[in-house]
Amino acid sequence: MASSQPSSAQSRTRSLSSTGSRSSNTPPSSAGKAGGGRKRPEADTRQTNAGKQQKPSDRLNPKTIDPFSNGSKAQSAFASVYANGGVPCRLVHGSVKHKLAWDTPPEQVLFDPVLVTLAEGLKETAHPYTFVSYMGFRELLDTPGASQKATPLLPKLAPPIRGALSHSDSAVFERGIECLLQLSSVVGPALNPYLKTFLMSLSKRIMEKKYKEKVTEALQHLEQHGGKEVLPIIKAKVPTYCSIFG
Repeated sequence: MASSQPSSAQSRTRSLSSTGSRSSNTPPSSAGKAGGGRKRPEADTRQTNAGKQQKPSDRLNPKTIDPFSNGSKAQSAFASVYANGGVPCRLVHGSVKHKLAWDTPPEQVLFDPVLVTLAEGLKETAHPYTFVSYMGFRELLDTPGASQKATPLLPKLAPPIRGALSHSDSAVFERGIECLLQLSSVVGPALNPYLKTFLMSLSKRIMEKKYKEKVTEALQHLEQHGGKEVLPIIKAKVPTYCSIFG
């Protein structure tokens, strides 16, 4: 019996030795695969981030879009007309400021429909449409004979200008009020029948501290170019307004 115990001990030792040998010879394939699985997403992330780097132009014009792209997003009416060449001018990027290049001299451009189209573009919020619509409208009204050309179009010009004045975007409102004042200077009292169209929006903005002075000056401008008959029209919407005629 004594001789069988060492034999059993030796057998157990050989069994443990064999098990340890098999464990040490097992290739670390699963560890390698796990490590590789962690590295791949990092590489993909670096590639994705590299593709999303901002261009300098993105910082200068954060809302700039390509007017000639075939994106899936539906274009506005003005954007569609502009992309199809319906507006005879293009934006020219300058080192200091932008300007418009006209395909046809502005004084030869047909106000109907171009001026109306530009007025409709005042509601745009993306570059270059914001610049083209605003500057195009103003440059056309600066041409000789603009009064005779613009006056018959007032029924078509009033609704889009009202839309710009009632827009929630402050920049759109500011462009709208500038264009309204220029139109008032050009057509004079002919704008009076349409003043109620604009006064609803102006009466709301005058309650804002930011625009109180600007809107007050706009009302004074409308009264100056529209004559004394404008005062009761303004007072009906803005009772606190004081006439410039005393």
